[in-house]
Amino acid sequence: MHRIYALIERDLRKFIRNPFVVGVSIAMPIVYLIIMGSSFQGELKSLSVAVVDQDNGEYGRSILSNLRAVQHGPATIRVLTVTDKSSAMEALADGTFKAVLIIPRDFSKKVIRGETADVGLFLDNVETISSATIEKAVRGAVGEVSVDFIPVREGRGHVFVRAINTYGKIDYDQGLIPGVVIMAIFIGAMTTGVFNVVMDRFLGIDESYFLTPLSKLDIVVALVISGLMVTTVLAVIVLFLSTLTAGMYLWELLSLTGFFSVLAVFILSALSLQGLMFLVMGRATHPRILGIMGGFLNVIFFFPSGAIYPVESFPLWLQYFAAVNPETYSVHALKAVIFKGAGLATITGDLLFLAGFSFVALTVSIISFKRTL
Repeated sequence: MHRIYALIERDLRKFIRNPFVVGVSIAMPIVYLIIMGSSFQGELKSLSVAVVDQDNGEYGRSILSNLRAVQHGPATIRVLTVTDKSSAMEALADGTFKAVLIIPRDFSKKVIRGETADVGLFLDNVETISSATIEKAVRGAVGEVSVDFIPVREGRGHVFVRAINTYGKIDYDQGLIPGVVIMAIFIGAMTTGVFNVVMDRFLGIDESYFLTPLSKLDIVVALVISGLMVTTVLAVIVLFLSTLTAGMYLWELLSLTGFFSVLAVFILSALSLQGLMFLVMGRATHPRILGIMGGFLNVIFFFPSGAIYPVESFPLWLQYFAAVNPETYSVHALKAVIFKGAGLATITGDLLFLAGFSFVALTVSIISFKRTL
């Protein structure tokens, strides 16, 4: 019994003497609660809907008024008026708007004449939950349009929403594919690159580096490139298997140009996360820290990325974090290319951010890298 007590005491002392592990063990569940609680808040909010009112009549204005009432009440949608249909549809394609509502020129006239009148609702159905929420809110607003007369014929005078999915049918599990691929890239970045450095330090192997002319630049760049190669291959395999599992065929989704666009996203995403890992854990000396920090970073970067829940529905402070989160841009770019058939021009902003993030993270990582005992 005395021997067991001695081992228990030794293990407890080792834990208590590591203030970093103690602090993270306490703080991490709280951070999880804040991040995940803020990322999944139940009802969706502030989903952007562009309204193109070509009618400018009484009942067109009534629809717009009802939509604004939803905006100021439940706040499910955020209404923006746009005069040009083409620019609205372009913004829908690049993800600026979640839906575009077109009120046709003769809408009010048809309502006044007691004829069937409809409005067109173009949905970004890549995000299935968002599109269903918007459709429900818009149908409710249109259904509240009051008609100040009784039609002569029954069954006439009906006002309805013609909902149109802008892209092919996408199920919820299929919409998760970009997030799954980015998670695979994150795991690849965690298990290569800086992971090998920390394990070498823990085992004492890194001391052999001191006998070579290798500089900090040589070590970091070499490990990042090897990790990049492994991670990119893993991402391609996961993309292929996940699309197959979800009942989709990669060769039908992507053209040759689309494949190279996806490959560019993979490479820059991997570089961003490799740089981030070196930046955060480049000076660590124990693999336990990698395990703790890996789970922590996965939560705080993955859930606010928009892979599962729309960024617009986050609280403001989390939207600011999402704006500097590299995974946000990776997920957005993959959704655009895989599901919308977007080209490099559409995702240029995402690629530029990832390239800039990679450059800054890797530069700071090289400067701060520890090449001493």
